[in-house]
Amino acid sequence: MKKYSIVFLISFVIVSCGSKQKIVTKKKSSKPKTERVLKTTKPVTKPTPKSPSKTGTHMTAVEAYIANFSGIAKEEMRKYKIPASITLAQGILESGSGQGRLAVKANNHFGIKCHGWTGQKIYHDDDASQECFRKYKHAESSFEDHSTFLTSRSRYSKLFQLREDDYKAWAKGLRAAGYATDRKYPQKLISLIERYQLYRFDDEVLGKQHSAKVVKESNIKSHTVIKGDTLYSLSKTYNTTVKQLKAINGLKDNELSIGQVLIIK
Repeated sequence: MKKYSIVFLISFVIVSCGSKQKIVTKKKSSKPKTERVLKTTKPVTKPTPKSPSKTGTHMTAVEAYIANFSGIAKEEMRKYKIPASITLAQGILESGSGQGRLAVKANNHFGIKCHGWTGQKIYHDDDASQECFRKYKHAESSFEDHSTFLTSRSRYSKLFQLREDDYKAWAKGLRAAGYATDRKYPQKLISLIERYQLYRFDDEVLGKQHSAKVVKESNIKSHTVIKGDTLYSLSKTYNTTVKQLKAINGLKDNELSIGQVLIIK
């Protein structure tokens, strides 16, 4: 009888130990599951970079416009005696620094309406709905037409009796001749000319000396487009990218025209 009791006790102990081991095994097996959950959540919290595609240029739209079109404005001054400072200020003001709809879609930088125009046209809301405006193939043609517009209409003839470097008189004269209905138009032009020292381009054409402070330029490189140039070839020449060239110059496509001035950086 004692023999059977001892066997029974031994069996009971073995069974009890076995059941405890199973409980421990369950606790151990739960740990890997917890670790797996933590691992899968890590990629979700990984931060996404914000706008890394900035061009890195510090130039404003106005500065870019000046760098791009000052050469054309000076050439127009040489041919038509219109101050380059006035031409640039009008272009900046009326085209939104080249970013307005008429400038982007029609290369029309001066808001010149059709008025007997036989070329391409674009319709745009201005004083009235869907008015007719001139459309040009290249921006240079818009500058040329602006010069022709002023020199061929008798109401602007008094302007050409003014000194070429008297930008204040020209600004006021344009308003007096009916170029703009805005009473503050002269002040707006004068403010742009003085803020960005556009009068220095008048002085360059007239061969005047300036102080070192006036002629001090920002570190800008430019390139005049010649036959065979493409954005891709220029990006390799100047160690930049097509995307950056388009962004700095406000280009919507890859088309270039001979004589166009591009900002490099």
